[in-house]
Amino acid sequence: MVVLNRIYTRTGDDGTTALGTGERRPKFDLRVESYGTVDETNSVLGLARLHTRETEPVVDAMLGRIQNDLFDLGADLCTPDTGKPLEYEPLRIVPSQVERIESDIDLLNAELQPLRSFVLPGGSPAAAHLHQARTVCRRAERLMVELASLPEERVGEAALKYVNRLSDFLFVASRYVNRRGEGDVLWVPGGNR
Repeated sequence: MVVLNRIYTRTGDDGTTALGTGERRPKFDLRVESYGTVDETNSVLGLARLHTRETEPVVDAMLGRIQNDLFDLGADLCTPDTGKPLEYEPLRIVPSQVERIESDIDLLNAELQPLRSFVLPGGSPAAAHLHQARTVCRRAERLMVELASLPEERVGEAALKYVNRLSDFLFVASRYVNRRGEGDVLWVPGGNR
């Protein structure tokens, strides 16, 4: 259970932050950057939901579940697997969360026509925010992959799969809320030459 009765602790004034293991790391540490960017993705989803709550209840419910999953992902990344036992069972992304997002992608994509061009970010306000969330999510994924490449760091396979699927979901969801793809803004190669 999380209890936040005091928001500032002053422990980060020296430029460090505590991981879930209690270890302190610089705030620019790649692990901290990874879960911070996951948090940023979640914030952009909050903006998107301002536009889906009333008009796209199916997508909004999916986004609500995803926002919760992103806190799980942040907790996963915040508690590195060091191989040493902890006093508690750390929260990890599990394969069923990846499977859920895949089924959400399939459900939304079933109503979309195949693309014949790349899509430019835009269209409706909801779609624009979902595209922004997609690009922030891709940055989180790049950071997580870089973190996982370091010999002294571990990132769970399901966590990496989840963040990869999430960017796919956000692309499909952006098309879905753009009048099922009819409001998509398509790229015209060399269109301004």
